[in-house]
Amino acid sequence: MSEHDGISSGDLRIAVGSATHTGLRRRANEDSFLAAAPVFLVADGMGGHEAGEVASALAVDAFAELTGPAYLRPSDIRTAFERAYAAISSLASTGNRRAGTTVSGVALAENDGHAYWLVFNLGDSRTYRLAGGSLEQISVDHSVVQELLDEGELDRAAAASHPGRNVITRALGAGGAFQPDYWLVPVETGDRIMICSDGVSGELDDELITRVLREEPKAADAATRLVHEGILHGGRDNLTAVVIDAWDAASNGSAPHAETDGDQGHGEDTIPRSPVGVGGRN
Repeated sequence: MSEHDGISSGDLRIAVGSATHTGLRRRANEDSFLAAAPVFLVADGMGGHEAGEVASALAVDAFAELTGPAYLRPSDIRTAFERAYAAISSLASTGNRRAGTTVSGVALAENDGHAYWLVFNLGDSRTYRLAGGSLEQISVDHSVVQELLDEGELDRAAAASHPGRNVITRALGAGGAFQPDYWLVPVETGDRIMICSDGVSGELDDELITRVLREEPKAADAATRLVHEGILHGGRDNLTAVVIDAWDAASNGSAPHAETDGDQGHGEDTIPRSPVGVGGRN
């Protein structure tokens, strides 16, 4: 890609849709999400209803302070993570010592006059990009299964049923290491970003996710259908999806997908790995 490819920062336009559901086996929804430019994320709480739900909400609150400007800097994201970590850590004083959350998402960033996706991730919620009809998982899971995949001890087929598939190695709080990963990806016309909790990615394979993202023209409809498909395929955990479409107003005055409003739309759960052994959550 040349330095002149991508979308000029002044010509970027986006449309956003979102959906969430408690699922079929949970009593409460510990997922939280933010879908307000220029930052979009999904947080999957852990620690049970009294802790996980609060932890994910505190993470969203910290990042919500970044909404408003057209673009953000990497330092803004780091500051939001630090704010969220401090707020979640304070829950320990209430007895909820295992409260924590995953955080995955994108912020709009600018470099040399062009727009970029600033992708950030901590835990096993995921950020995908559909570009040119092909799906790419940008984020890399912080999980026991991902470590086994990286080491060549496990293949993708076995990963889907591995007993440690819901054990994460990094989190915001819950005793996990506070070490987010970051990626900077140029925004191109027709990009469709999908962010989800593992309640969605754990039920749907890449082929089905790709099909839904290709078939649904509206971002809100795509998010809603992804959650619905997750329920139809088991709905064992809370399910949340945020979809963002991008286009170049200079070359295409209207959205490539129909403009949308943001919708608000297994007994397994995400478990933080403790420093010594494997922890569980209620």
